[in-house]
Amino acid sequence: MNTSDFLTKLLPRLLKYKIYRAFKCGRIDPITLTFSVTAACQSRCKTCNIGHLWLENPVRSEKDLTLAEIEKIFASMKPVYFFNISGGEPFLRKDLPEIVRLACHYLKPRIIHTPTNALLPKRIVEDTRKILEIIKAYDPAVPFTVKPSIDGLGQVHDEIRGVEGNFDNLLETVKLLKELESEYDNFHLELGTVISKFNIDKLDEIEDFVHSLGVESYRNEVAEQRAEFFNIGDPITPTATQYKSLMKDFTRKITANIRSKRSLARTTEALRLVYYEIAGLILEKNRQIIPCYAGISNVHLNYDGGVWPCCVLGYDKELGNLRDFKYDFQRVWYSGKAEEIRKFIKEGGCACPLANQAYSNILIHTRSLVKAAWHLIRFR
Repeated sequence: MNTSDFLTKLLPRLLKYKIYRAFKCGRIDPITLTFSVTAACQSRCKTCNIGHLWLENPVRSEKDLTLAEIEKIFASMKPVYFFNISGGEPFLRKDLPEIVRLACHYLKPRIIHTPTNALLPKRIVEDTRKILEIIKAYDPAVPFTVKPSIDGLGQVHDEIRGVEGNFDNLLETVKLLKELESEYDNFHLELGTVISKFNIDKLDEIEDFVHSLGVESYRNEVAEQRAEFFNIGDPITPTATQYKSLMKDFTRKITANIRSKRSLARTTEALRLVYYEIAGLILEKNRQIIPCYAGISNVHLNYDGGVWPCCVLGYDKELGNLRDFKYDFQRVWYSGKAEEIRKFIKEGGCACPLANQAYSNILIHTRSLVKAAWHLIRFR
């Protein structure tokens, strides 16, 4: 995200969100779309049950939206700024590059991102190259980020992710994607960790290992109980005290290394410094620390056509299913049900450290945005 983009494309929309949340007037369209493209996932993670359910019942992914359905939905939407791909495991969809092509055509994103469990190194790299060529034809300035997961080193990673040999596949995926990074200026490789009770004492060694691989960008977020993950009630989240202690170390490392990174990575790291502080307070106080704009600035499209304000509320607070609304996103987005759910969020009915939504909230919250800008300026 550059300054020109922020001032011309994002700032006017962010101001509209503040007005809409306060007075419920005007029309709003999300800047961020997260799309869970499939229910399929080969992982059996200790922090998520999506893979467990799919491996026990593979027909779940037969409910995935088809390419034709996706085109109808995207055609009914306004442009977004951030297009986040999610899953299941996104690279299990053989038509993933075509989904990105449709997004570029209809949604006009300025940043595209996808995570991966890194279990299919060759397919991941082949499809990443196809996606980069699609983006190159659309706009070569648009960055594409792929984020393999790393939840531990060696056997620890395999145990948490539930697949023997996952760590070896991760190393192969990173090696191949780093080669792509040298070919495409707009391609960014980063690694990500889900901080849970299973790896809370391993984070220093994970981060040091990531940097030893020559990977510039490393992010983490807290393991959460989410309707999306079918893990409500699972004791996976670290305590607020544990998390805040860890974030002090992460903050120190970010501030020590931020100057050496490329502009996109520096901007992301500046936002993360603010996010870590807010996430710790949310865990400690169990309430919204800054206003949440889920269902206003951000929207989540589930693999089966469900529209969610975010993946944490997920099935419990679905705005509607696009298959029931003839794939017309606007009808769901401006429905009475959608307004009820926005009211629930505004009144503090929920609180979570979801990173994806938190970054949008930071951009809209003046004091938090100033903090992020200050971090960016002082580490130039």
